[in-house]
Amino acid sequence: MSHGIVTIDTNFVRPFLDASHLIIENGKAAFVDTGTNHSISYLLDSLILNDLDTKDVEYVFITHVHLDHAGGAGKLMKLLPNAKLVIHPRGSKHLEDPSRLIASSKTVYGEKVFFDLYGDIEPIPFSKMIIVDDEDIIYLQKRPLRCFYTEGHARHHYCIYDEYSKSIFSGDSFGVSYRELDTMKGAFIFPTTSPTQFDPHEAHKAIDKILTYNPQTIYLTHYSRVSSVNSLADDLHSAIDKFVEIAKRYKASAMRTKEIRLAMSEFLIGSLKAHESQLSDQEALKFLEVDIKVNTMGLECWLDQTG
Repeated sequence: MSHGIVTIDTNFVRPFLDASHLIIENGKAAFVDTGTNHSISYLLDSLILNDLDTKDVEYVFITHVHLDHAGGAGKLMKLLPNAKLVIHPRGSKHLEDPSRLIASSKTVYGEKVFFDLYGDIEPIPFSKMIIVDDEDIIYLQKRPLRCFYTEGHARHHYCIYDEYSKSIFSGDSFGVSYRELDTMKGAFIFPTTSPTQFDPHEAHKAIDKILTYNPQTIYLTHYSRVSSVNSLADDLHSAIDKFVEIAKRYKASAMRTKEIRLAMSEFLIGSLKAHESQLSDQEALKFLEVDIKVNTMGLECWLDQTG
C-alpha cells in the first residue's frame, strides 16, 4: 500500500483486468469505481483486511457510469450507511434510474451475457449522491481529492487528482495498461474507445488536461498503477490517431467490423513487439481480444455519428 491507496482486483472477466481502488485516510475510506455486482465481496474483503468497517467509508467515486466501473455501485451503497456517491451530473440520472443503461447494454451483449457479466443493476437514491462540478474538491478527512471533467471516452467522465500522492485516478481517460504486457521498457498502454460516446478530439484534450496536474503516477481502472506518465501520454496520443486512421480507412467497407478489428489487432501486436514483448501473438491476443472487440464497436459508433 502506497500513500494509503489499495488496489482491489474486481475479477471482472478475468484477473487483473478491472480494478477498484480504496483510499484510506485517518481511519476513513473512499472507493474509486466499484466493478460489477459480482465484485462487491472483494471490496468488502479489502475493508476487513485494512481494519475498516462499512461505516468508515465516506465516499464512492464513480468516474463514469459504464458498468465495469459502476455496475456494483447500487448494491454497494446499500451496504455503506455513511457513504455518498460522487458522480458527474450527466451520469447521476443513469444510476438513479438505470433502466436505459441496462437496456443499451443488453442490446450490445444480449440478455444472458449481460446478466452473467453484471447481475441485477440496483438504483441509487439521488439523496445519496454528490454531483460534482469541474474542479470540485471532495475532502476525505483533510485529504483533498479534486474531481475534474475529462470527456473523450464518455461525456459523463471525470478523473480525480489526489494531492497527497500526486496521483490521478483516471477511470478510462488515460487508456488501458495490463500488467501482463509490461516489459523491460515499462508499461504498454493503448486507448479505450468503447461505445457509445468516443470522441478522439476530446480524448486528446483529456490526456493533455491530466498532464497539467503533473502527476507522478496514474491509477487506471484497467489496470492499476503506472508511472512514466509523459511517455505513456505520447503513446496514447499516437494510438488514438492510429485508431482513427484505421476506422476511416474502412468506413465504407462492406466488411467494416472485420477489417477494423483485424487492422487494430495487427497494430497492437506490432506495437507490443516493438515494446520488446516476449509474448507470442496468440498469448498477446488473450489479453487484448476483449478490448479489440469493444474498441471496434466504439469506433464504428463514432463513424456512424460523424457521418
